[in-house]
Order: sequence, then C-alpha cells, then structure tokens
Amino acid sequence: MKSTVLIAIFSSVLMTAQWTTPFEKGNGNQSPNYEQMVKYYDELDRNFENISIENFGNDDNGEPIKVVVYSNTKDKKAPVVLINNGIHPGEPDGIDATMMLMRDLATGKIKFNHLRIAAIECYNISGMMRRGQFSRANQNGPEEYGFRGNARNYDLNRDFIKNDTENAKAFQEIFHAFRPIYFIDNHVSNGADYQYLFSYISTNKERLGKKLGSYFSQKMQPEILKNLEAKGIMTTPYVNIHEDTPDRGFAAFMDSPRYATGYTTLFNTLGTVVETHMLKPYKDRVRATYEYMVNALQYVENHTNEVKQLMEESLEDLQPSRQYAIQWIIDSTQFRNIDFKGFEAGRKPSEVSGKPRLFYDRQKPFTRKVKFYVDYEPTKMVTIPRFYVVPKSENRVISDLRRNKINMTSLPKDSVVTVEVYRITDFKTVKNPYEGHYLHYDTFAKKETKQMLLRKGDWLVSTQQNGVKYLLETLEPEAVDSFFNWNFFDAILSQKEYFSDYVFEDTAADLLKKNAALRTAFEMEKIVNQDLANNPNAQLDWVYKHSPYYEATVGLYPVVRIP
Repeated sequence: MKSTVLIAIFSSVLMTAQWTTPFEKGNGNQSPNYEQMVKYYDELDRNFENISIENFGNDDNGEPIKVVVYSNTKDKKAPVVLINNGIHPGEPDGIDATMMLMRDLATGKIKFNHLRIAAIECYNISGMMRRGQFSRANQNGPEEYGFRGNARNYDLNRDFIKNDTENAKAFQEIFHAFRPIYFIDNHVSNGADYQYLFSYISTNKERLGKKLGSYFSQKMQPEILKNLEAKGIMTTPYVNIHEDTPDRGFAAFMDSPRYATGYTTLFNTLGTVVETHMLKPYKDRVRATYEYMVNALQYVENHTNEVKQLMEESLEDLQPSRQYAIQWIIDSTQFRNIDFKGFEAGRKPSEVSGKPRLFYDRQKPFTRKVKFYVDYEPTKMVTIPRFYVVPKSENRVISDLRRNKINMTSLPKDSVVTVEVYRITDFKTVKNPYEGHYLHYDTFAKKETKQMLLRKGDWLVSTQQNGVKYLLETLEPEAVDSFFNWNFFDAILSQKEYFSDYVFEDTAADLLKKNAALRTAFEMEKIVNQDLANNPNAQLDWVYKHSPYYEATVGLYPVVRIP
C-alpha cells in the first residue's frame, strides 16, 4: 500500500516538473506574454482529459476570450468556481498562479471530485498585449507586464453594468454559462504600505443579504483566511487608503455593481477580490494568490450544499412588496478593532518639491489596534414590484437583460394598466468623463401611480426570478449603478419642442385669462421667486411649462413598475 502511494506521489512530482510554467522557469520576477500563456494552456488541453478550453466572445481587439476548465467529474451540473485573471494585466499575479493551479489539477497533485473550476486565462487580452515596464510605477515586479486599460482604454473593472466593451459582454456570457457558486477576481493593491502580503475584498455582506452575508463574513471567509495564515501568509482586509495612513482606521470597500464582485453579487454568487501587496516580491505575491485559490476551492468543495442552500434562501427573501436597499453609507458608529501590522509613517521634506511628504519607515514595524469599519447602513430603499415593463423601443436595455438570462414576456396586445411611473426631478453629473460616460449620481425620482397604455410588444419582466437583484440595481433610477445613472436614458432629460416668444405671448395671456387656477399659481410664484418676478422671459417659460403645450415626457422615466 505504501509503495503504491509513493509511486503516485513520485509520478505527480515528475508530471509537475514536466509541466513547469514560464513563471517557474524564470527568475521569480517574470510573467509570460499572451502567446506563451495561450500555448501553455493549449498544451494542457491536448494532454489531459480533465482540462478543456472554451471560447466566449472577444476582447475589443477581436481576440477570443478563453476559459480553461478543470473537471474531474462527469456531472455537467457540478457546482463551479469561476476565477478571473488579468482584468488589469499590469497585475498578473493571478495569471501565473492560475497556470500553476491548473497544472496541479491536471496532473493530480491537487484533486477536487465534486467541483468544476473555470478560469479566464486573461480577461483583458489587449491590455496584456500592451507590455511594458513603467505603467505600474508603484509596483515591485514583475520585470514586464500588461496595461490597465484595454484596446479602447476602458478600465474593465468599471464596465460590468454599462457593458461598453466586448469584454464585458463576454464576461456576462461566461458567468451565466457557468453560474458559479463562488467567484475569485485576482488583483494587486495600490495605496498604503504595511506588513501584509495578502489583502482581500469580500463581497459586501449587506448586499449579499442577511443569511448569505453573515455566512460569508462570519464563517466562510474567516476559515479560508485562517488556513492561509497557517501557511505563513499574513492577511488583512483591503486597505483602501490613499494619501493617508491606515493606522487611523479604514473602511470595508463597497463593491457596487460596476465592479466584478459587485456584479456577481447580483446573482447571489459569493466573491473575493484578491489584492496582493504591490511592494512585496513578485514570487511571494504569486504564491499567496495560488494558496488563497487552493484554500477557497477546498472550502467550497467541502461546503457546497451549504452554500447552495443559502443562495436559494437568500433569493426567497427578495419577494414583491418587500424592501430592498439601493444606496448605502458606511456606519461610522460601528467598528471592530483589528491588530493591524503596519509601518510607522511620518513626514519629511520632499526632494522634489521641498514640501512635507508622506513616507513609511520599514525599519519600524508595529502591531496596534486599528478601527475597521465594516458595517454599512441603507440610505435609500425601494419596494420590490411584481413586474417591470420595458418599452420595446429600449433595444440596448432589452439586449442587456437577455444576455443576463432575464426572463421576459412580450405583451400580446395593447393594454391599459395601472402602473407606477418615475419622473426624474434632480441629479448631479460628474464634471469630467468617467470611463466613457458623464456619470450621474445623487439622483432623485418622484413616483406616481397612473393608468398607462402599454403597447403590444413591450416587455413584461417579473421580479420573481434569479436575476431580481440585477433588475433592481439597473432599472431603479436612483440605484448607484442604474442604467439611468450610466446615461442610458439621457434623451428623456431634454425637451424636443419649444416656442417662439412673439407667438406664445398672446397664447400665454389667453391661458392666464381663462384659467384662474393657473393665474393664481403664477402670481404666487412671482411673489416667492424674485428672479422670476424680474425676468419676463422666465415668466413666459413658466406659463409654457405649466400649460398643455409643454410636453409631458421631459424627465419621464420609460421603464414602469407594476406593484
């Protein structure tokens, strides 16, 4: 028996050596180019039955996005863990770690009998092809790496709702093809300096819902991290601090739906963003990424049924007439103290400007209690409707819903229905373009109930389906990453018909004479609004906008709700 085990171990070691990755062949500070990576995976696919490669859509440069799949089971419905690499190819730790992981799975060094593991070889292919040495000015290796933006200079980790890129469309196809129960997105950090090699962003527990969020934050993630620390890899929550020091305290990162784990949360998939520390040696970062993935896979393999049950129960909590939070803020009154391992920071004269600059002294490590703000509280709630109705004219929205496997029914005939409609009453817009958009925020919408004619061919969308959170986060205009805030409906914000002053003067006078209520409201408005009282053009515009001549569709949100 012992000899059989030794032979198996020796055989696995030989196989591993035979399939040494480009990273392992190098000096510990090198990462492969795109062609080397693809060639390596293609060879694994050709030589191992438990490895296959599938193509899903394209990068914006036309290259097919490849997913390498490990499966040691014939069960096509086996739960899947999805791994994403190279969304920011200047952070290639996950690319190298996953090549090693897939090799170890293929050769049997690591084995999972009840899971399928799907890994995107490199999500941002065009960014990986743009190799250089200088774009990650604050990063310690590797010697060469890719670029953050893709071929059209989009940051793909802001594109999961707006879908401006072919990459984002391909990701949604990948996600729904595999419907993972766990998702890992591999990155490298920016920001403060500290002792930790490994930091992480856990999917925001509040947005996961009470049952699933509590399970992930209190049981699953802590156990994975405990096993990681047992291997000598210190871990901390992602330190989202810039131009300041973390020893003053920091907050959990809110991964809204524009981000990868924010998007996957919309379908109740648990997720982690791996953030190895930018200033640690590359070989150590790759090892930490590898070990986290292995530990996470082992946990999911051992607790699959538990995770799946909680995912289903969380979906049951999202029923029509219940409340759902679409805006959040950190609760500054709630925190937990963590034993943070940092470096003493201070100020000294800059050799560039002569002014005081921040620096960290690595000769002075410390461990001290630091406040970690981990709780969020909702600032805006909506009542979940039974249905949304999307006009058949909204082709882009309909296309996105279909890609996300949202079930819809085409109305068979014109129908007058009691619906809830929104009118956009206020919003702010960023001053500079953000990822190809002038993003709206602080949006306010007034809701009213009315009878409306819905047209044959309009789409009736039930909220009683797996994608209910996707519907709420995209179709509710006040949600942070709603389609409205991403400019899908900007055409409704401007009027299309106007008036000529000299013509409408007589019409306005006639309206005021015949309509006593309008005349009283006009006179009252002039009393309380001196700007209006002193501006003849503004007065004429006021009468126009309160008359039947003014179009009623300005600011009228086209998607309606059926409560």
